[in-house]
Amino acid sequence: MQTLGCDVAALNTVQFSNHTGYGQWTGNKVSAPEITDLFQGLKNAYLDDFDMMLSGYVPGAEALEAVGQIAVELKGRAKKAPGSFFWVLDPVMGDNGNLYVAKDVVPVYRSLVSHADLILPNQFEAEYASLLNPPERESNRQSLTPLLRLLSEVKIQDMASLGRAIQVMHERYCIPHIVITSVSLNHPDHPDASLSVVGSTMTSDRRARAFKIVFPAIDCYFSGTGDMFAALTVVRMREAVWNTPGLSTAESWRSDDAVDALDLPLAKAVEKVLASMHEVLTKTCEAMDIGLRRRLGETQVNGGVDDKKIRLLKSKAAELKLVRHVDSIRSPKVQFRAVRM
Repeated sequence: MQTLGCDVAALNTVQFSNHTGYGQWTGNKVSAPEITDLFQGLKNAYLDDFDMMLSGYVPGAEALEAVGQIAVELKGRAKKAPGSFFWVLDPVMGDNGNLYVAKDVVPVYRSLVSHADLILPNQFEAEYASLLNPPERESNRQSLTPLLRLLSEVKIQDMASLGRAIQVMHERYCIPHIVITSVSLNHPDHPDASLSVVGSTMTSDRRARAFKIVFPAIDCYFSGTGDMFAALTVVRMREAVWNTPGLSTAESWRSDDAVDALDLPLAKAVEKVLASMHEVLTKTCEAMDIGLRRRLGETQVNGGVDDKKIRLLKSKAAELKLVRHVDSIRSPKVQFRAVRM
């Protein structure tokens, strides 16, 4: 986000030695009071005039509640000025069939998701939500949009059912913008070894305007691609909105009903996001073998190598090469185009 010109205030939700993709780490989860205290410090210094917020990995339920309270407060301030604040909620729960947050984090999302302007679940998170039964309503708190129920009546089996699930989210829960990432579903117009991203901006009567972007999959495991996608989406969405006359003062940056799905700022934003990601991931993958061979050679000279070292060295080699490829972030050369669902 800073590379693309944003002033960013980062409130860390963990203080880890390394990301969890390594399978081992040291450090601590930031507590809810610490998050609240840091935000209070920003307010005390008049540094809380944010126009966007991105929330991502929050491993604990109480900490997630604190993050949600910040978003709700900022949205509440902006009620008299539509479009002046936009919350991008990435409901980070897991990937590749694994849940990597505590189970009590998931219900907290139920009470937050209806406040978001844009949500970014990956396919696993959407499917995980669809397979769980909604808990009984708690009598002492308002029941907002339950993340666990978003897709509970639409089992995702193909692109058609995915489109219906998006319509359910718009119609019943009034989520303005939705992007489901890393979709792996067979479809006649999807080449082998491809993935897709599916998005939609709802109309004034909550109809979906769905689009998809199909892109080639890279045969490599990376950590942090979801975070990269979310960060780039924040910037590119803002950019696309500011390039559309009058849209920056519309509630939740929702385009006029006459705007076609392929002309939505959300579609234009995701096209650019995927272009940058494809270039960076391709270049990361190309450098992996060279880097891994070098590190394995150094390790053998210094005392040998075992399976654990190999796994950790592979994780290191797969680190996204962001700083080295700033041009791919700012001005990617490849292009992807959205098509209608």
